[in-house]
Amino acid sequence: MPLSRVLIADDDPLLRAILEHKLSAAGYLVSCVENGREALKELAARPPAIVVLDAMMPVMDGFETLRRIKADQALRDIEVVMLTALKREDDVVTALRLGAADYLAKPFNPDELIARLARLDRSVRAGA
Repeated sequence: MPLSRVLIADDDPLLRAILEHKLSAAGYLVSCVENGREALKELAARPPAIVVLDAMMPVMDGFETLRRIKADQALRDIEVVMLTALKREDDVVTALRLGAADYLAKPFNPDELIARLARLDRSVRAGA
Protein backbone atom coordinates (compact mmCIF):
# COMPACT_ATOMS: atom_id res chain seq x y z
CA MET A 1 0.00 0.00 0.00
CA PRO A 2 1.54 3.36 -0.98
CA LEU A 3 2.12 6.05 1.57
CA SER A 4 0.28 9.37 1.35
CA ARG A 5 0.28 11.84 -1.52
CA VAL A 6 2.88 14.59 -1.21
CA LEU A 7 2.93 17.84 -3.16
CA ILE A 8 6.33 19.47 -3.68
CA ALA A 9 6.24 23.22 -4.38
CA ASP A 10 9.68 24.54 -5.28
CA ASP A 11 10.95 26.70 -8.14
CA ASP A 12 14.19 24.70 -8.55
CA PRO A 13 13.59 22.03 -11.24
CA LEU A 14 16.60 19.94 -10.19
CA LEU A 15 15.50 19.87 -6.57
CA ARG A 16 11.94 18.96 -7.61
CA ALA A 17 13.30 16.07 -9.70
CA ILE A 18 15.52 14.82 -6.86
CA LEU A 19 12.73 15.03 -4.30
CA GLU A 20 10.24 13.38 -6.63
CA HIS A 21 12.67 10.50 -7.20
CA LYS A 22 13.60 10.07 -3.51
CA LEU A 23 10.05 10.34 -2.19
CA SER A 24 8.63 8.06 -4.89
CA ALA A 25 11.31 5.49 -4.06
CA ALA A 26 10.23 5.76 -0.41
CA GLY A 27 6.65 4.90 -1.43
CA TYR A 28 4.99 8.31 -1.62
CA LEU A 29 2.71 9.40 -4.44
CA VAL A 30 4.37 12.65 -5.53
CA SER A 31 3.31 15.62 -7.62
CA CYS A 32 5.33 18.78 -8.20
CA VAL A 33 4.67 22.44 -8.95
CA GLU A 34 6.98 25.42 -9.25
CA ASN A 35 5.21 28.20 -7.36
CA GLY A 36 2.57 28.95 -4.76
CA ARG A 37 -0.22 29.76 -7.21
CA GLU A 38 0.24 26.37 -8.91
CA ALA A 39 0.34 24.73 -5.49
CA LEU A 40 -3.04 26.20 -4.56
CA LYS A 41 -4.54 25.01 -7.88
CA GLU A 42 -3.17 21.49 -7.29
CA LEU A 43 -4.39 21.50 -3.70
CA ALA A 44 -7.91 22.39 -4.84
CA ALA A 45 -7.90 19.68 -7.51
CA ARG A 46 -6.17 16.85 -5.63
CA PRO A 47 -5.42 17.61 -1.98
CA PRO A 48 -2.38 15.71 -0.70
CA ALA A 49 -1.76 14.72 2.90
CA ILE A 50 1.50 16.69 3.03
CA VAL A 51 2.98 19.69 1.19
CA VAL A 52 6.73 20.28 1.01
CA LEU A 53 6.90 24.04 0.46
CA ASP A 54 9.77 26.34 -0.45
CA ALA A 55 9.58 29.87 0.97
CA MET A 56 11.25 31.73 -1.90
CA MET A 57 9.31 31.15 -5.12
CA PRO A 58 8.14 33.44 -7.91
CA VAL A 59 4.47 34.40 -8.40
CA MET A 60 3.51 33.56 -4.79
CA ASP A 61 6.02 32.82 -2.04
CA GLY A 62 5.74 29.96 0.40
CA PHE A 63 4.67 32.09 3.38
CA GLU A 64 1.69 33.49 1.48
CA THR A 65 0.88 30.02 0.17
CA LEU A 66 0.99 28.63 3.71
CA ARG A 67 -1.22 31.50 4.91
CA ARG A 68 -3.82 30.67 2.26
CA ILE A 69 -3.69 26.93 2.91
CA LYS A 70 -4.32 27.40 6.62
CA ALA A 71 -7.07 29.99 6.01
CA ASP A 72 -9.01 27.64 3.71
CA GLN A 73 -11.46 25.39 5.56
CA ALA A 74 -11.02 22.62 2.97
CA LEU A 75 -7.20 22.71 3.08
CA ARG A 76 -6.28 23.71 6.63
CA ASP A 77 -5.69 20.14 7.86
CA ILE A 78 -3.02 19.44 5.24
CA GLU A 79 0.38 19.14 6.88
CA VAL A 80 2.96 21.60 5.51
CA VAL A 81 6.72 21.17 5.77
CA MET A 82 8.74 24.25 4.88
CA LEU A 83 11.94 23.33 3.02
CA THR A 84 13.85 26.51 2.31
CA ALA A 85 17.19 28.28 2.26
CA LEU A 86 15.83 30.84 4.74
CA LYS A 87 17.50 30.03 8.04
CA ARG A 88 16.78 33.07 10.19
CA GLU A 89 15.00 32.41 13.44
CA ASP A 90 12.27 34.89 12.44
CA ASP A 91 11.52 32.88 9.29
CA VAL A 92 11.23 29.62 11.23
CA VAL A 93 8.99 31.21 13.86
CA THR A 94 6.81 32.87 11.22
CA ALA A 95 6.29 29.58 9.39
CA LEU A 96 5.44 27.71 12.58
CA ARG A 97 3.04 30.44 13.69
CA LEU A 98 1.34 30.31 10.30
CA GLY A 99 0.74 26.59 10.82
CA ALA A 100 3.70 24.74 9.32
CA ALA A 101 4.13 21.31 10.89
CA ASP A 102 7.90 21.32 10.38
CA TYR A 103 10.76 23.42 8.98
CA LEU A 104 13.97 22.25 7.33
CA ALA A 105 16.69 24.56 6.07
CA LYS A 106 18.55 23.95 2.82
CA PRO A 107 20.98 22.35 2.34
CA PHE A 108 19.27 19.36 3.89
CA ASN A 109 19.64 15.61 4.17
CA PRO A 110 16.98 13.89 2.01
CA ASP A 111 16.85 10.98 4.45
CA GLU A 112 16.01 13.40 7.27
CA LEU A 113 13.19 14.86 5.17
CA ILE A 114 11.85 11.36 4.48
CA ALA A 115 11.99 10.53 8.22
CA ARG A 116 10.10 13.72 9.06
CA LEU A 117 7.51 13.02 6.36
CA ALA A 118 7.06 9.47 7.67
CA ARG A 119 6.34 10.86 11.15
CA LEU A 120 3.76 13.28 9.73
CA ASP A 121 2.30 10.58 7.48
CA ARG A 122 1.74 8.30 10.49
CA SER A 123 0.03 11.19 12.28
CA VAL A 124 -2.18 11.95 9.27
CA ARG A 125 -3.18 8.29 8.89
CA ALA A 126 -3.89 7.92 12.62
CA GLY A 127 -6.19 10.94 12.51
CA ALA A 128 -8.01 9.79 9.37
